[in-house]
Amino acid sequence: MFTTIESVQEALATQSYIANDEIATVMFLAEHLGKPTLAEGPAGVGKTELAKAWAKATNRPLIRLQCYEGLDQSKALYEWEYAKQMLYTQLLRDKLQVLLSEANSLTEAADRLAQEEDVFFSERFLLPRPLLKAITADEPVVLLIDEIDRADAEFEAFLLEVLSDFQVTVPEIGTIVAKHQPVVILTSNNTRELSEALKRRCLYLFVDYPTFESELAVVRTKVPELKERLAREAVQYVQRLRTMDLKKSPSVSETLDWAKALMMLNADHLDQETLENTLTVLLKHEADVQKARRELRRGRGSGRDDYDDDRNLRRRGGSWG
Repeated sequence: MFTTIESVQEALATQSYIANDEIATVMFLAEHLGKPTLAEGPAGVGKTELAKAWAKATNRPLIRLQCYEGLDQSKALYEWEYAKQMLYTQLLRDKLQVLLSEANSLTEAADRLAQEEDVFFSERFLLPRPLLKAITADEPVVLLIDEIDRADAEFEAFLLEVLSDFQVTVPEIGTIVAKHQPVVILTSNNTRELSEALKRRCLYLFVDYPTFESELAVVRTKVPELKERLAREAVQYVQRLRTMDLKKSPSVSETLDWAKALMMLNADHLDQETLENTLTVLLKHEADVQKARRELRRGRGSGRDDYDDDRNLRRRGGSWG
């Protein structure tokens, strides 16, 4: 168990996740209070990576539930294997006939059959999905409920019982209570507004794009082979792109992809040709690419080295690993 905020940051740093004070504080409190964490923010800023890093830092298995439109309780919780149950019934038919033939009345036969119900209604026919796996795990786990905003409101409502009591009800068996309360991290890209009931059960964390220094530290950690000067120029340019009115700003994961691409191209510094030829690694909409190219050419034409001007960078407070 972590005793300080700094120890949380150090533990995450061992997993190459650079956490700012806010992230470290929320994870510290979540661990001690036993509450789920809801991490919201733009796509690609490291929300999912936080859950992965936390699982490794705390030496817990990671169980991931990827949400999507149409996800329902059966796909997230469990599936009852009726075909397997029917096969058992067929295989044991002879045994049942012998057992029931020895009964002297229908009542006695029914009683004998009831005594054998555990053979036909047991966990052997239960195929656990991520939620049930997390609840029935023999050791503490980290449960990642990824992109909860993609799931329907009905599924979100179903989660409330799980997050409040850490138990689920299986009609064929009964109520199953968690052996160990999992550490739950939910992520959201803000594609829809989540319910107040869900937010009330969680500690809230907004993960934004990182500051220049934080993002540079991430690049140094993840792509250590990249030259220092080029790493700074790359991060400065990405930060500048995020100040533009783009359909989709480059995420931190795309910054890392770009850094790796620049290294593979043996680039020494960012020149106009390299920038134009690799912009599509950062930007995934043609309108954004054209807008960035026009801005780049306009800046170069005026003799300004805009992407190397720290004063033009917007400072933001996120972090990523």
